[in-house]
Amino acid sequence: MTREEFHRWMAGQPQGRFELDNGRVVAMAAERIAHTRARHRAWLALRDAAAAAGVPCKALGDGVSVAVDERTNYEPDALLNCGEVAAGDAIAAPNPLVVVEVTSPSNSRIDLDTRFIGYFRVPSIRHYLIVHLTERVVLHHARRQDGRIESAILGTGALALDPPGIALRIEDLFEG
Repeated sequence: MTREEFHRWMAGQPQGRFELDNGRVVAMAAERIAHTRARHRAWLALRDAAAAAGVPCKALGDGVSVAVDERTNYEPDALLNCGEVAAGDAIAAPNPLVVVEVTSPSNSRIDLDTRFIGYFRVPSIRHYLIVHLTERVVLHHARRQDGRIESAILGTGALALDPPGIALRIEDLFEG
């Protein structure tokens, strides 16, 4: 199935959450409350950091997708779209710069492998954050100017995301 076919198919579904992975429809598991709270904190952290820095970016939450290619459409837990503003009826972010995934028992392996490769196939994506709730750490993968991907494991402190020139506090991504 292509992204266009997937979007038409999705419009006819009465309920449920789905993604498109290499042409296959994948049902997403029901979320636990802890995951929902973490997803919301990630969105708030991106929103507040963009506002504080005065950058032309908008934080978008769950439900907005990232078009990886014609047959793959991921739905991160939060993202920061910079530059081109998404149309009100758009399903995918036109210029995602930062994507955030919160791990859960059903997705942690996928986030570390498949999505890592997929997200960095999108030219605009510069930062991929994986929030590990049980470990209380964030894996930060960053695409550098020369194309290399550098990774860091962070438990506390500030996280500079440049571009677009914002900073998050790791502690803000976790409860308590």
